[in-house]
Amino acid sequence: MITGIPQSRAFKWSYRAYVTLFFIYLALPLATVCAFAFNDSVFPSLPWEGFTLDWFFGTDAPYIGVFHESPILRSLVTSGVVAFWVSVLAVFVGTCNAFLFVRHEFRGKAILYVLMLLPLIIPGIILGISILVFSSTVANFLEDATGLWFDRLRPGLILVVLGQFSFITTFATLVISARLQKFDPSLEEAALNLGATHWGAVRAVTLPFLYPAMVAAGVVAVLMSFENFNTTLMLVGSDAPLTITMFDRLKLGSTPVLNAVSLLLIVVSALLGLASLLLQKRDD
Repeated sequence: MITGIPQSRAFKWSYRAYVTLFFIYLALPLATVCAFAFNDSVFPSLPWEGFTLDWFFGTDAPYIGVFHESPILRSLVTSGVVAFWVSVLAVFVGTCNAFLFVRHEFRGKAILYVLMLLPLIIPGIILGISILVFSSTVANFLEDATGLWFDRLRPGLILVVLGQFSFITTFATLVISARLQKFDPSLEEAALNLGATHWGAVRAVTLPFLYPAMVAAGVVAVLMSFENFNTTLMLVGSDAPLTITMFDRLKLGSTPVLNAVSLLLIVVSALLGLASLLLQKRDD
């Protein structure tokens, strides 16, 4: 709504009602999922049978809580390992990309920038299939040529990391580039005039300025890695991340344990996002 244009009272109330309904529409499914994590029933649906914490801490079947579900705990650890490496790689490469696109002019820069953005518009399942076909072709060629096994190029955690990294890096690049564009290059020049090397000036002046954006990019990478399904499904091996484990459980029938897992993920995601926003606000 454009506040500078006079609006009638009816329009203002209609606009507020629309905004309220929109946010209710967004929040209601999440609130429903969270509520049924505490329902004293083996089915995540109405009627409400009472309040319980067994879907978090229960040890007796069928009320086995998420903290006693070994497959889910293993998948959480697997997702954490994948998210860690994806975030490290995405932030490192995203920072390099930011310097490349913000600081340098070269022939083919526009084409390279478009290529970097392509993973954002390619469906995740197509991206996963493409990476799987390419890696399998390379593995087959190397095995035929050398007689050795190249299991690292087969479906598994390495391919999952590379698959998620291939598109999450784009988000990291955009976040860090936006911060770098606000940097005053004269600060680096002052450090150079005082005797610092070029790398020393970048390390002592530029990188500290970029740290909030790098942290934000890392948080985004972790959250996107945890929730990714389509690309991961095509590249996963025997060690399944959380999204794949939850999908396999849904095929056998949903239980409130999955609601409990979803609630924990919502809380952790909200805390990470809030911490990232507070860090950026403090440094701006």
